[in-house]
Amino acid sequence: MMALHIETYSGKYDNEIISLILSIQNDENHLGLSLEEQPDLLDIHNSYQAKGGEFWLAFSQGKVIGTIGLMMKSKHCAVLKKFFVDAAFRSQGVGAALYRELFVFAKSMGVKHIILDTPSVAHAAHRFYEKAGFRKIGTEELPVPYSYPDRDCILYLLDL
Repeated sequence: MMALHIETYSGKYDNEIISLILSIQNDENHLGLSLEEQPDLLDIHNSYQAKGGEFWLAFSQGKVIGTIGLMMKSKHCAVLKKFFVDAAFRSQGVGAALYRELFVFAKSMGVKHIILDTPSVAHAAHRFYEKAGFRKIGTEELPVPYSYPDRDCILYLLDL
């Protein structure tokens, strides 16, 4: 059984976080997203934590193997962002453990709606979100203004 450890962002693992996320986005999913198109990755504390949200890291044997963030958009609406798990650790409960942390935190903060965008090519992610109760929406159903870098994505909404 894999030893899994989850902790909140502390600023110690920025290079590992960026490397994991860019690798999955660009090497696996061929999205062509640059770091500059994702300014939240360059300032995780101010993008997530300082605004009332949070960012979690999953570790196995001291290595960052997963990430997930909750970015607050209003008092009752947040965005699930940067949900990534290293391919070698998928289907081992890492994503579910990260999602549980986010879900419990969101409920404790009084969040009523969680938005997310995911690449149209990420079919396994779509199945995960739909099993978790998210529903596909169009931009007209967004509860708050929200922009996202991937032009070819699917929007989801979860009402808590």
